[in-house]
Amino acid sequence: MIFTGHAELTIDAKQRMAIPAKHRARHNAERDGAAWYCVPWGRRKLMLYTEKRFEEMAERGEFTLTPDDETSDRASNFFGMCERLEPDSAGRIIIPAGHKKIAGIGESVVVVGCGKYLEVWDHDAWVNGLEERFDSLKKEINQSGTKSKQPGTQDANPEHTKGQ
Repeated sequence: MIFTGHAELTIDAKQRMAIPAKHRARHNAERDGAAWYCVPWGRRKLMLYTEKRFEEMAERGEFTLTPDDETSDRASNFFGMCERLEPDSAGRIIIPAGHKKIAGIGESVVVVGCGKYLEVWDHDAWVNGLEERFDSLKKEINQSGTKSKQPGTQDANPEHTKGQ
């Protein structure tokens, strides 16, 4: 499933946020998993992955029973901040208060389709940077070369990743 577009929403007093109807309508619990994973990332945003996508991506990592300190710190920092969120019957998820605080997100948000995942932005941060992001979009795409790469993906050809 590919997520596109954006929707302006509100996180209510109980910290609930609806998954936008256009995304909820395409979501299939059997195919995608019933839950969502919420990951604080970058400035002023949270990333939402379907349960299935998150677990598939997480399982691709190299894991050991005796990781070195750097690997252990990275795993505890990342997975320690990820939360599995079960939607209620109305399709709402509870955004953890700590995640909102870390990301600097208020009650007014924008949910943005980012291909394989959704991002939850603070409304003002999204709106105030929209023109600048639009202006830089062509440059960013041109700089990425002839290959279109989604954020978070790796080149399947190992020859292209040597020395990176």
